[in-house]
Amino acid sequence: MDAVFYDGTSARRRAVVLTITASSLDIHEGGEWVASWPVDDIRRKDAPEGILRLTRESGPDLTRLDVADPAVQAIIRQHCHRIDDHHDREPRGRIVFWSAATAVSIILSVLFLMPLLAQTLTPLIPVEAERRIGKAVDNQLHTLLGDKVCEAPEGSLALRRLTDRLSRAKGVEAALDVAVLDSKIPNAIALPGGRIYVFRALLDKAESTDEIAGVLGHEIGHVAARDGLRKMIQSGGTSYLFGLLFGDVTGGGAIVFASRYLIDSAYSREAEAAADDFAGATMVSLGRPAHPMALLLKRIEADQDGDKEEGEGNERRIPAFLLTHPVTGQRLKALEKQVPSQPGEPLLTQQEWRALKEICKTP
Repeated sequence: MDAVFYDGTSARRRAVVLTITASSLDIHEGGEWVASWPVDDIRRKDAPEGILRLTRESGPDLTRLDVADPAVQAIIRQHCHRIDDHHDREPRGRIVFWSAATAVSIILSVLFLMPLLAQTLTPLIPVEAERRIGKAVDNQLHTLLGDKVCEAPEGSLALRRLTDRLSRAKGVEAALDVAVLDSKIPNAIALPGGRIYVFRALLDKAESTDEIAGVLGHEIGHVAARDGLRKMIQSGGTSYLFGLLFGDVTGGGAIVFASRYLIDSAYSREAEAAADDFAGATMVSLGRPAHPMALLLKRIEADQDGDKEEGEGNERRIPAFLLTHPVTGQRLKALEKQVPSQPGEPLLTQQEWRALKEICKTP
């Protein structure tokens, strides 16, 4: 046996004998002629150490010869002068070009096409479908953070009253479902379909009804603008495109990625600014200032800075509320400027505020 031959059409391993002349390499199996390869068409391919792997430039891609005998290898090298020419250099160049072009097109789609598509599709999706999407995201959130929702009766009643006052002030038609999630992460999020969560840690840090009302008004603004649905469409499509780019051609991880992205990442600056404006206008219409929400943001930021000074900053994550609602000087100044001309009555009584603060306490 001089070599092992694979014809490129089956996986059968064929022991063959080679006859090498100045013009061709003839392949025989059991005395029968199999093929003749012109010596100028023979090229070497990568192979395990000690094996000379040959292919024919104009032949099928999977056709190959594996030669193990050093003496036969030497004869082949002597007659096949172009054996080390890279016949696939041009095709590889084309592959690299088109691969790069594909990657660029996907990135451009993520940056420009997906936001435009999300903006266009969001108004076309029925509210009931949005609620079903929100339910799926809600299930994912509970998988990540746990199922405990705080439901102390008096605190729940105070939360409903606060929500009703804020939504009526701006004529919000969306059905709101607001709850406090028993979580140590200082955050608040709005899911598609009207579900809003205020996390216990954020409620613990709040020092007044107006602070929480501003945050809740901000999240109601996201619901009214359907920002959660828009972000789901954009991040879900983005996940699928990156799946194509990095090998998950079925996009199988898109739903989970989209859900986590909604929880862990910020809305666009435009959406955040619009939600701030909505919250500010809501508070002012009720005779309450918007700046207490800014005070809460500053307090959370100051707590994080304090952790860094104590040497813990490198190990602790930035609070989720700052990730989803990044503090900027421009945002804080805009909130602080929104002050009513005449003060209105408190949004909750002191007793209701205490009940809301204790909504996670169990008897």
